Amino acid sequence: MFGLGTPELIVILGIAFLVFGGKKLPEIGAGLGKGIRSFKKGLTDVEENVPGVKEVSSIKEEVDKIKNIGKIV
Repeated sequence: MFGLGTPELIVILGIAFLVFGGKKLPEIGAGLGKGIRSFKKGLTDVEENVPGVKEVSSIKEEVDKIKNIGKIV
């Protein structure tokens, strides 16, 4: 996950615990989760509602497949 190992994550969580405290940390996590969920939903809505986005995505996937075939051969 982003090149961070277990010791680094433990240190980061420990510092966050000391800075924000035990009561505030779950609230921060919940807010962060809601924000990420909202961002993903917004991206999905754009893909569904903007004409041509799905077509561009499918063409990009096909091009990537062809590139991978070229690397194999």
